[in-house]
Amino acid sequence: MAQEIEKKFLVNGDFKAEAFKATRITQGYLSSVPERTVRVRVKGEKGFITVKGIGNASGAARFEWEKEIPVEEVKSLLELAEPGVIDKTRYLVKNTDGKHTWEVDEFYGDNDGLTVAEVELADENEPFDKPAWLGEEVTGDPKYFNSMLMKNPYKNWK
Repeated sequence: MAQEIEKKFLVNGDFKAEAFKATRITQGYLSSVPERTVRVRVKGEKGFITVKGIGNASGAARFEWEKEIPVEEVKSLLELAEPGVIDKTRYLVKNTDGKHTWEVDEFYGDNDGLTVAEVELADENEPFDKPAWLGEEVTGDPKYFNSMLMKNPYKNWK
């Protein structure tokens, strides 16, 4: 079983000049209960289905399984999805330590104005450099989970 370990932060500065790749992502959820989320997404020209389990106590680690599926199947499954769609561009930024790559998501639509960065780690306590544009850590805060952003989007937080 695969396990995902990541830390999540708000973004407070300009990161785009450091990005080496940008990919548009559209996704919806077939199930968004905390114990298990089932997500379908179109990422660039590819389709995926992903199952994620509930996070550990810190929210940094959880089970994750993902499989590539045809984009047409994703589009059909999106018709069955729960209300709300996540639309974002994911930027990839190499970290200064040379070991990690930041995934920086700039959201659109109902989540316009929200930008978060995640770094995947081999171990929850693995050290990593924090770029100057990184803001407050929000690892484990459920309101920043994509499955929650579709239910209570950023536009409603103010």
